[in-house]
Amino acid sequence: MREKVSKNITSVIFDLGGVLFDIDYSLTQRAFIGIGATENFYNIYSQHKQEGFFDDFEKGTISANEFRKQVKQWLPLSTSDVQVDKAWNAMLLGFPASKIELLKRLGKKYRLFLLSNTNEIHLPEVINMMAHLDGNKGIGHLFEKHYYSCRIGMRKPDKEIFDKVCSENSLSPYNTLFIDDLLQNVEGAKIAGLNILHCTPSVKLEEYFG
Repeated sequence: MREKVSKNITSVIFDLGGVLFDIDYSLTQRAFIGIGATENFYNIYSQHKQEGFFDDFEKGTISANEFRKQVKQWLPLSTSDVQVDKAWNAMLLGFPASKIELLKRLGKKYRLFLLSNTNEIHLPEVINMMAHLDGNKGIGHLFEKHYYSCRIGMRKPDKEIFDKVCSENSLSPYNTLFIDDLLQNVEGAKIAGLNILHCTPSVKLEEYFG
């Protein structure tokens, strides 16, 4: 029998990329190699491991220009900022209509929140891609509040970011479910006392919520 959401859950915190928004990390890896990065670019950036400046960018502690400068260390000297941004955004695929319908249904029963590790190059592109969804209303109205790591100076899996979301919204961890596609992030949420769901490719959210 497939796992089902616990009856004590009253609030759900969703990750964005890999849970609601479709992404493919390999497309960005290939895009960077396509503009001249060496094969070892796979060693500095992947879904499960990345160099420290990627984390810094997600926390907003370095600027987009500094991030581009760091990435260009693995690229030809002639690489432009536009090329870096295009390759970096290559992983962003879109927000399936089925997820909008799911959120609308869940919003009638649960308090919904969005918590995403993202950065100041991805975020405008993602917002633009989602702006025309749901009758041009976007998705912001489907959540009580949304949190982006680059805007709040914290990132998953650090406990402090989960504590912040719970504290600001008077959420009880016992009654709150956190959903993410990365194991390290759900493990961080578990340390913070939240209920967790590791959203692997085999997990069907529609079935999980019944």
